[in-house]
Amino acid sequence: PHSLRYFDVAVSEPSPGVPQFVTVGYVDGNVIDRYDSETGRTVPVADWMAENLDQQYWDSQTQISQGNQQIGQVNLGTLRGRYNQSGGAHTLQEMQGCNLWEDGRTSGFYQVAYDGRDFIAFDMDTMTFTAADVGAGITKRKWEDEGVPDRWKQYLESTCIEWLRKYVSYGQATLERKELPTVRVSGKEAHGTLTLYCRAYGFYPRLITISWLKNGEVRDQETERGSIVPNSDGTYYAWASIEARPEDKDKYRCRVEHASMLEPGLFAW
Repeated sequence: PHSLRYFDVAVSEPSPGVPQFVTVGYVDGNVIDRYDSETGRTVPVADWMAENLDQQYWDSQTQISQGNQQIGQVNLGTLRGRYNQSGGAHTLQEMQGCNLWEDGRTSGFYQVAYDGRDFIAFDMDTMTFTAADVGAGITKRKWEDEGVPDRWKQYLESTCIEWLRKYVSYGQATLERKELPTVRVSGKEAHGTLTLYCRAYGFYPRLITISWLKNGEVRDQETERGSIVPNSDGTYYAWASIEARPEDKDKYRCRVEHASMLEPGLFAW
């Protein structure tokens, strides 16, 4: 599956290193472009975006982001008034994006948070907005009366997917590459209990399955897993741990399944 995501953050009180407005675009979790109010321009981050899109494209993206920056400040002012807040620092975050699944299906989402809490989200199935509180209910009614759901549906189902297909074709070599995980198993004994750790480093794409087996049987109930986190070089890191009796350590194996591997790998401490 492929995905296109945009994350916007507007703040009422910018400070050094915290611009008034930032937009970052991602394809399959890889940063493709960025805009912030300090530079006032949308610039490519991924090489394959810079190589395939002309200045006219970047100028048009800059105009869109400059417009969104202005809208962000207006919306922050509206919400401060709506929640009877005086000054102070406030933030407005927006996430939007679309997915292209292997079977050709598409899906999309748009959601907004104010001061770090859910505010409103678009439900494409019902063509309505879901409001998180009474204040958001005012926005929900206004947007639904003005036909905003139709515009989001059009964007998420058509425009977003069309661009996603283009971006994927530009970045195919990078996006569809496969990098093998480096797997390390370690153990730590404390108070008569052995904790076994299985860590996978430097893999791509993001999806990976790490399981602990005891005597060849998967022990998912007893396994603790960390989230899959990105590295600065575009690869990912993940881990899974399990508690065992020290004398049983030889009965345990870590199994790793990943697209870069012809078959699952088994690793012992």
